[in-house]
Amino acid sequence: MTTDDSSMPIASMLKRNEMKILVVEDDKFLRGLLVEKIKHEGFTVTEAINADEAFAAVHKNPPHIILLDLILPGKGGFEILTELKAQHDYASIPIIIISNLGSRDDVDQAMKLGAAEFMIKAHHTPQEIVETIKKVLEANYIGK
Repeated sequence: MTTDDSSMPIASMLKRNEMKILVVEDDKFLRGLLVEKIKHEGFTVTEAINADEAFAAVHKNPPHIILLDLILPGKGGFEILTELKAQHDYASIPIIIISNLGSRDDVDQAMKLGAAEFMIKAHHTPQEIVETIKKVLEANYIGK
């Protein structure tokens, strides 16, 4: 297995568990699957099942990236995305939408509101989601 130099900064940060991921997903099974896969990759993970928990987690210990479902109890993902992007302290946190919604309008709205990526849950494996996390981290923290 070869490693290119561009992945080294992320790799060294992962070794020290410095990269923090917030997973906002109300489906217990999927959340557990994602959290375990992401932890296995060396990330520090925080979980939330609704907007209140998500905002509390972001305020307490801002993550480097957020995985955000759109359909949540109470306030939905579009509202969470809008509020986070409107707050100066959190606007730069990349947010990857993970949803079963996938119409062109949903994707366009998420991207217009500032999402870094939009992934339809049924079309991606947990490993593909982790690879997207790494790609977005590289683009937002290493590539700048």
